[in-house]
Amino acid sequence: MTDLVSQAARKYDVVEDIPGVGPATAEKLKELGFNTVESLATATVKEVIPAGIGEKQAAKIISEARNSIALTFVRADELMRMKENVLRLSTGSKALDELIGGGLESQTITEFYGEYGVGKSILCHQLAVNVQLPPGQGGLDGSALYLDTEQTFRPEWIVRMANALGLDAEKAAQRIIYSEAYNSDHQMLLLEKADQVIKENNVRLIIIDSLTSHFRSEYLGREMLAERQQKLNNHMHRMIRLARSFNAVAVVTNQVMSRPDAFFANTVDPVGGHIVAHTSHTRVFIRRAASGPIRIARLVSSPYLPEGERLFKVTEEGITDVSEEDETKRRR
Repeated sequence: MTDLVSQAARKYDVVEDIPGVGPATAEKLKELGFNTVESLATATVKEVIPAGIGEKQAAKIISEARNSIALTFVRADELMRMKENVLRLSTGSKALDELIGGGLESQTITEFYGEYGVGKSILCHQLAVNVQLPPGQGGLDGSALYLDTEQTFRPEWIVRMANALGLDAEKAAQRIIYSEAYNSDHQMLLLEKADQVIKENNVRLIIIDSLTSHFRSEYLGREMLAERQQKLNNHMHRMIRLARSFNAVAVVTNQVMSRPDAFFANTVDPVGGHIVAHTSHTRVFIRRAASGPIRIARLVSSPYLPEGERLFKVTEEGITDVSEEDETKRRR
């Protein structure tokens, strides 16, 4: 088994091969964003019905897709063996990797949040380059899918980071599939249509930078809060399903909001409330360490790792560790 969604028992390679899916139905399913067997296997009946099929037929198609990729019950000992094949992606900083258990984990969502200018987008650029490295160097030998909602993607960073790692900058840029989301609906649509792109380009990293920017600006006031949270919930669950289906690392950045009533606790909270908190597997808060390029990363939430803090540095060449000299200067 290569991951939690085993390929060993695969019976169907494309959607059209599934019994009950004719050419017309296949075309409608693809319009809804179900371009691969993996995406259908993790779909719900409610999501498939709009393709113009009945509830029973939808349930049968999903069942066939799940049987095709052996999505079924497993014993805990089998799960432990399958978990051994979970991939890890390096951030570029050994200290930060150590904080999150050896690197970013595939099949899960890692959330980085913090105030403006702390380096969240730069970290995403670094990950998009690092994922192209071989596993022995902390990469996954794959491509990156980069959804940009704040126009923060800069090819110049990719060039500098690639050169620093000894990669061909032009080839590195070719392995980053980029798209700008113009509003929240467009952002959701891009992710819904992403499964075929992920499969064809061996994407091992899915980035949304930032997750909540459009939702925060478009859904204002308490009367729109429920609708916003429901859409965010669907969006993040779509992302986690893609990550699990293709054994990819999923990363989101998040904005923060001030807490004027907090005097001794954290003065900022991540946007998105409990919906984002429960869906993110690992949450990391990034803040400045006084002035300069040094940042403090705090592990806020993880299912199995203790809370803690580590230092890392944002340089012209990307994310690196803090040297002893840097640490000495910081303490003065």
